[in-house]
Amino acid sequence: MTNEKPAKLRVLHIIKSLGRGGAEMLLPETLVFHDKERFEFHYIYFLPWKDQMVEAIQHEGGKVTCFNASNNIKIILQILRVIKYIHVNNIDIIHAHLPWAGFLARFVHKFHGIPVIYTEHNKQERYHKLTFMLNKLTFRWQDLAISVSNDVEQSILANIGKKTKVKTILNGVNLHKFERQKTAVDALKTQLGVPQNTIVIGTVAVFRFQKRLKEWMQVFKAASKNNPTLFGVIVGDGPLKGDLLAERKRLGLEEKILMPGLQTNTVEWFSVFDIFMMTSVFEGLPIALLEAMSMRCAIVTTSAGGIKEAIEHEKSGLMVEVDKWPDLSQHLNNLKTNHLESYGIAARKRVIEKFSMDIMVNELEKVYLSISGKI
Repeated sequence: MTNEKPAKLRVLHIIKSLGRGGAEMLLPETLVFHDKERFEFHYIYFLPWKDQMVEAIQHEGGKVTCFNASNNIKIILQILRVIKYIHVNNIDIIHAHLPWAGFLARFVHKFHGIPVIYTEHNKQERYHKLTFMLNKLTFRWQDLAISVSNDVEQSILANIGKKTKVKTILNGVNLHKFERQKTAVDALKTQLGVPQNTIVIGTVAVFRFQKRLKEWMQVFKAASKNNPTLFGVIVGDGPLKGDLLAERKRLGLEEKILMPGLQTNTVEWFSVFDIFMMTSVFEGLPIALLEAMSMRCAIVTTSAGGIKEAIEHEKSGLMVEVDKWPDLSQHLNNLKTNHLESYGIAARKRVIEKFSMDIMVNELEKVYLSISGKI
């Protein structure tokens, strides 16, 4: 009888970039929790200037390779290099993320036969027409789609087909990492330039249309008319930065809303937020929201996408319908100090019960073993 350990299952993640988007940031977070005695993880990405997650992945033992491709068509043209990588590294299964990496992985599956799973973070209706059609054409060229929320799953079934193989695995958060630093809040405020004795309303986001950050500022402006102690923080960056800076100036909020740019340590910022507010028009299941809940922030948000699966209205947060975003200002005005703490406690409890990283990774590993035929 031999005591040799079974060979590790080699998983290749394929994603367009390793920047600071929600899907990208999940990769190093999940790697922390994976069983590295049983699995080996490889990562291919294509946009070399979006590499902020590379170091964190490598620190946890992930093997990262960039196949330089400056646009979506050139990503698809990397197919032969990806197939060669699979052969050289004895890859057992591909896990693709976001549409163009998904298209590439499905073509690899078509020509090579390797098992492919794809995580869908968005509703099909929200995609550009070309992306929507390519999804419809290729979605069944994979073994399984993983949806990040029930809302996303229903969109797949409605638009791709009722017989599509799809499984919902809710996004998770590292409960140990995202824990409020209560005793350090005053010092953090001083360090980060946030005034003391204020109620801090914050958000962490990529500056894209879907986040509706202009509307976020307008909600803050309306609420601050009745409560001068409010102070805003918008952490992030993106293509709409210029528009947001202009809107902040137009509203006369340059002294009231801090925009510190991209931040590597969001735990510090979450720690100084009393309220985490989102005004999104659509979402999958936003990672920043789950992190804020884990950090005991009181949540005030629209009910976009999977948000309504995370937040129980008037229990673990406050929600309004997507098109009623101006009503968020009234929720801000009604939140008293004792409500902030109670909603924050409830939000943390909700994450522990439904959205922990342990639960998410355990479900992913079951899928890897099942799809690869090694369970």
